[in-house]
Amino acid sequence: MSRPGYSKELEQRINTLNKGEAFSAYDFLDIGPAGAINRALSRFADEGAIRRIIQGVYDQPEFSNFLQEYTAPQMDQVAHALARRFKWTIAPSEDTALNILHLSTQVPAAWVYVSDGPYRSYRYNNTEINFKHKTTREIKNLSDKTLLMIQALRGLGKDHVTEESVKIMRRFFSKDDREIIMKEMQSAPTWMYSAAAKVFTKDGDDQ
Repeated sequence: MSRPGYSKELEQRINTLNKGEAFSAYDFLDIGPAGAINRALSRFADEGAIRRIIQGVYDQPEFSNFLQEYTAPQMDQVAHALARRFKWTIAPSEDTALNILHLSTQVPAAWVYVSDGPYRSYRYNNTEINFKHKTTREIKNLSDKTLLMIQALRGLGKDHVTEESVKIMRRFFSKDDREIIMKEMQSAPTWMYSAAAKVFTKDGDDQ
């Protein structure tokens, strides 16, 4: 479909995103004003080009050939799209971090995040995203990947970081993440820093 002006640029930008990557008008303010971008995104959703997950947040859903249907939204993506939209600093709760990294097989009814923003709840079908206001001095200057690592390790606990859990985490953290994570975790408890280091070490060698 031919789209005039910024709508065409917006469509092209959306097409560069990964399937399942959530976004809002805030992510495209370099293209046009928020009101116009919001209207364009709403129109795209009405046309079926993108999926409206909750009001103001969208994605391009991934189609599962096995299930022959579109996969459910990635709720962690939705949470971060909301955080960018409202300029919140967020970190997953321990249980949520374990779910994101597939260290827990329990299907969560709610994805919980601490935030320097207000208490807010959002619902998609039977799943909720809850933001709980908390003083965030310890997370304010940390990257999302470091926060995810820290919260997952807290969720596991010092005595339950097994070789299997380390292997699972290796699937989510690449060698490109190592420098910033290990730098930001220098003030973490020794056991946590050592566990993070193992994630970036394979068979005794650096990844």
